[in-house]
Amino acid sequence: MSNRSTTVEVRILDKEYLVACPEEEQEALIQAARHLDRKMREIRNSGKVFGTERIAVMAALNITHELLERDTMSDATSTILKAMDSKLENALGEPSDQ
Repeated sequence: MSNRSTTVEVRILDKEYLVACPEEEQEALIQAARHLDRKMREIRNSGKVFGTERIAVMAALNITHELLERDTMSDATSTILKAMDSKLENALGEPSDQ
């Protein structure tokens, strides 16, 4: 793995940005910029939010909400699986690790 940094040009909402990142993360950065661009365009096209800064903040809030919701779903799934495991262990008469 290299520690070399490179500068990547990304385009978000019709504006170009130069961003420094490690070479091995270049593709991830490009994908992130594309995702952000799509979210910002959706918000701009809705006609409810005006101004690039406000659109960027709304996109950041929406993306953050999606990530937190995904984490919550993972926690809920984990809780369900642990409960199922415990019930199976009880039904089979095996001691639980917890």
